Amino acid sequence: MHIETLKVFCDIIESGSVSYAASQNFVTQSAVSQQVRSLEDKYECRLLERARAGVKPTPAGQILYNSSKEIVRRFVELENRLREIGSVIAGSIRVGTVYSVGLHELPPYLSEYLRTFPQVNVHLEYLRSNKIYDDLVEGKIDLGVVAYPAKRSQIVTIAFRHDELVLVVPPEDALAKLNKVGVGQLAGQRFVGYERDIATRKASDRILREYGVKPIYTMEFDNIETIKRSVEAGIGISIVPESTVQQELRTGSLIARPFTKTFWRPVAIIYRKQHQPGLAAQKFIELLLDQKTR
Repeated sequence: MHIETLKVFCDIIESGSVSYAASQNFVTQSAVSQQVRSLEDKYECRLLERARAGVKPTPAGQILYNSSKEIVRRFVELENRLREIGSVIAGSIRVGTVYSVGLHELPPYLSEYLRTFPQVNVHLEYLRSNKIYDDLVEGKIDLGVVAYPAKRSQIVTIAFRHDELVLVVPPEDALAKLNKVGVGQLAGQRFVGYERDIATRKASDRILREYGVKPIYTMEFDNIETIKRSVEAGIGISIVPESTVQQELRTGSLIARPFTKTFWRPVAIIYRKQHQPGLAAQKFIELLLDQKTR
């Protein structure tokens, strides 16, 4: 049995997708299916089964995954270290981030990184913040980029940047006529927001509470794109990082107004304390921090 086959199998379990595992390992879906069949033939049992969200392991498949994931992690780590000896930055890194950061803030950094280090494969995964922390601890990803970083004993946190929080409204809304908005002026307004367990939602709710405003949420979503479309449709107003609405501001589909007091959303790079990032990951961190100072 080849260790690459185990890696493919682990990628399937972690993503719940055969197509994703194929893309991450630069092979076809049929090749992935053949590798899974070879494992099932070897152990004479079924390892995967279909589920609503894709595929999931059978009890036997879960046993194989639990025993294989550390082997695969060490294999990938070994490959990266051997490449580093040759002074060529190569290999692969997995970065977990939230939608609003990954879609609207990381692309220019990623483009520059890939131009500088073309032999590195960067796998960007969009995850909820709590999943990013869990996956770091379990060794499923190398780095995380999160908003409102939480203090955890197993995690190293590096400050990356701060995004200003602004109020976004449809162009025809009365608040769009103001240059700046006082938080107290939002009393009685209908809001569209993130779901309650998302850090940016918790922060905006704290701000509103400090000024005695009890928001009326008409809709709650897990991603910034749906929030913006809902505000455009007039379903409610929202508090979001300014960096996430640049396209809408250019087209005029949304109006953003700063608050009379400035509020910031901190964004940080995180990694596992007991696992020093490999050279490729270190270079990614360095690039992000260099960009921050420009």
